Amino acid sequence: MMKPLNVLNQAVGKNVMVELKGRREYRGVLDGYDPHMNLVLRNAEEYCDGKLTRRLSVVIVRGDNVIYISP
Repeated sequence: MMKPLNVLNQAVGKNVMVELKGRREYRGVLDGYDPHMNLVLRNAEEYCDGKLTRRLSVVIVRGDNVIYISP
């Protein structure tokens, strides 16, 4: 079984989907992360309740808000 940070390491440079508390979701290219699972996404799209709300060139997501990350 792989550890979560190993999975994240393999996902760097690839598209990921990140669901956050409050029914918010980001989809973009994982640019980096840290041991607290704070994430940096490039070319991200933000979704609220399943609807695209905006596109952002860079997003920093605090790890405390992450429910799951799908590589």
